[in-house]
Amino acid sequence: MYPKPPPPWNKGKIVGQKSALKLKEVRAIRTRLQMKKKVKELALFNMAIDSKLRGCDLVKLRISDVMHGTQILKRAIIMQQKTKKPVQFEITEQTRNSIRDILGETKPDGQGYLFRSR
Repeated sequence: MYPKPPPPWNKGKIVGQKSALKLKEVRAIRTRLQMKKKVKELALFNMAIDSKLRGCDLVKLRISDVMHGTQILKRAIIMQQKTKKPVQFEITEQTRNSIRDILGETKPDGQGYLFRSR
């Protein structure tokens, strides 16, 4: 007799694209980040929600991509790394405030990355 084949790796698991976050879940995440005073993480989360960009594109954002002089732009255009296509998105007031908070902490030079690592 032949040995019994192992079960498939995805048996009983949900595979495929994850469902989008619900508004209630987004608010809960924002509230937790605000309570823990995680300024950079809150700005990154808000920017991710606004732009729907991939993580690799978010961390490559430069200050000059979202600012002109001392003003934070209401709209930004980013070239996606994977598709090489430009993506235009609106930056909401809540996101602009959180960006203003992280820029106030870091003393920006204008050309540096928006979300700096430690």
